[in-house]
Amino acid sequence: MTATDGPVAGQWRRLEREALADAIRLSRSASGVSTPNPPVGAVVLDPAGDVAGRGATEAPGGRHAEVVALDEAGERARGGTLLVTLEPCDHQGRTGPCTSRALAAGIARVVYAVRDPNPLAAGGSETLRRAGVDVARADDDEVTAAEQGPLRAWLHRQRSGRPYVTWKYAATLDGRVAAADGTSRWITGPESRRHVHGRRQEIDVIVVGSGTRAADDPSLTARSDDGSPTRRQPLRAVMGLTDVPRDASVRGTDGRFRHLATRDPAEALALLGDVQHVLVEGGPRLAGAFLAAGLVDEVEAYLAPIVLGAGRSAVEEAGVDTLGGAHGFEVRETTTMGHDVYLRMTPRTA
Repeated sequence: MTATDGPVAGQWRRLEREALADAIRLSRSASGVSTPNPPVGAVVLDPAGDVAGRGATEAPGGRHAEVVALDEAGERARGGTLLVTLEPCDHQGRTGPCTSRALAAGIARVVYAVRDPNPLAAGGSETLRRAGVDVARADDDEVTAAEQGPLRAWLHRQRSGRPYVTWKYAATLDGRVAAADGTSRWITGPESRRHVHGRRQEIDVIVVGSGTRAADDPSLTARSDDGSPTRRQPLRAVMGLTDVPRDASVRGTDGRFRHLATRDPAEALALLGDVQHVLVEGGPRLAGAFLAAGLVDEVEAYLAPIVLGAGRSAVEEAGVDTLGGAHGFEVRETTTMGHDVYLRMTPRTA
């Protein structure tokens, strides 16, 4: 069966769409692992349309998603179809070109979602076509799903030259992140906290301000339900001019700590080097500084159905003097987590 077999073309396209959706899901496991490489997912269908191999990009120096999937498929890949979230690379880096690996495996058709914007790696689709492979770009809705999925932060870095920044906070209905006496644990419930720890495993860096470090002494680790650290941990960073004590919990013992000795958000991002996704977790002034600098690309809010009436606000000094200058956002996702409400938002473009 092939993609152009007349009556079966519709059935084949359904199989390809399902496989590409699977590849997008697979790519999530590479988030925070593949940096500075993109988190890519790939699926190989054999000539009969059955899944023969699946893969996601490994840590730097490891295999790209296409190679993982092709290795799993083995001889079943010959005459089959490779579906991948990003155009196969066409350059020699730490590993060889994925185009060469696909050709060696005997792949007959390649379907990819997102064009590679990196000029060093782009051009894989044309190389494959010249070698006689049937190459197709995914449909628009599939392209959007891939661009807004795990590839989002990497694509942002490629296009803007800086990391993708998510501001995350947990607050009451009246926007308080702590009570008047300073208590803040726990405003939100266990379901929200579980989601936060899952997200921590997918990003590169968590940043807090020196004030939050001093007030809460956070560890900023990703933890399992039983409280034990997960296998994958993000880099932990404190931004501010105040020294971070040697016994601060955030330092940990794994060497994954960075002091960003600046109050300038743009400078802080530059100090982090070649990372893709930064999670700004606190406190209010740090959030305000990133908002005022126009460096918030996404907001993740966990709202608890309680009211305090006093205490610390979620954000301060955001560079707004009048209602007309308010930072506006579009809601992209909303769901309940236990008693809490989760909102994911991105800045309004108009």
